[in-house]
Amino acid sequence: MSAGNAPVRTLEARYYTDPAIFDCERRGLFARTWQFAGHESLVRDAGDYFSAEIAGESLFCIRGHDGVLRAFYNVCQHRGHRLVQGAGSARAIVCPYHAWSYELSGAFRNGPNVASVPGFDPAAIRLAPVRCESFLGFVFVNLDDGAAAMDAWYPGVREELAAYVPDIGALAPLEWIEVPERCNWKVSVENHSECYHCTLRHPTFATGVIRPESYDIRPMGEGHVLRHTTQCQDLERMSYPIDLSVPHADEYRTYFLWPAFAFQVYPGNLLNTYHWRADDVDRCTVWRGWFTPGGAESEVVRRLARQDRETTVAEDLRLVESVAEGLKSRGYRPGPLVVDPAGGLNSEHSIRTLQRWMREAVDGEDS
Repeated sequence: MSAGNAPVRTLEARYYTDPAIFDCERRGLFARTWQFAGHESLVRDAGDYFSAEIAGESLFCIRGHDGVLRAFYNVCQHRGHRLVQGAGSARAIVCPYHAWSYELSGAFRNGPNVASVPGFDPAAIRLAPVRCESFLGFVFVNLDDGAAAMDAWYPGVREELAAYVPDIGALAPLEWIEVPERCNWKVSVENHSECYHCTLRHPTFATGVIRPESYDIRPMGEGHVLRHTTQCQDLERMSYPIDLSVPHADEYRTYFLWPAFAFQVYPGNLLNTYHWRADDVDRCTVWRGWFTPGGAESEVVRRLARQDRETTVAEDLRLVESVAEGLKSRGYRPGPLVVDPAGGLNSEHSIRTLQRWMREAVDGEDS
């Protein structure tokens, strides 16, 4: 925060370039916050599973015979071999090394010759569980057993998303796009979390999707959410058709869930998502998902995804990678944020909030 009337300054370069800070985030921040693992369409039936890498850990999510979705560390309790890879379906979880097997609930099932071991207690062996929640069909995990539920972290988001995307529970991925970026993950998240650059650097988005003069980004309630709001562009200027008979079809919304996920609702109630994967101190991957009911083919969504990839995504890639290079320069000094008390498009008040969360995550305060 600023002292007196002095402007708020941006983060020091070390927050983006220091490997020790990145390691602290991976072991701390990413291990105690809700992280996107995959979509529930991958685990509709008993035995369906998928694996994911979260905070340096290999995990997997699986649907039990009782219908419950669970997550576990992807490690055999015998000698540590990985249990599954990718996605698939199984009647039981069987280790590829020594064929120790587990029920879908994580309980030990059997292993070769274990009955001959004096004192062997199968009831004492089970897979190590991980906190897991389905958030409107999106599966999140948290390595912190004591973490608050997602609705406490992101209050109100579930209800608003259900209103803006009425069929969200029936959606499935139509397309995934992975965008490798040569920058620290926070540079990319910051770029997504302000629109100060939108009219300057995103002409298609600013003239063919949104109405810039109505754009604003605000923290949502007391949680860790930044909510983007704006109206759609005039219909004759929209770059794709929308049906205004559906409630909220003329609005655009984004819900950024700290630290690394965002639901984006394009005009026409079209849902896409951002997921930032922090690969290294100077590398991240932006995983973009586009969704339709049941994953059904849609010419409009395909065209919009291509437009987004060829314009906004490509434009942002150049921006974030240039910032990453600048942060390595001895000439960089933290500059003043443009924080307009009235908010709006040309204000970085959302970055002020975001960078406070970033400082707290690294400097040991509650985040």
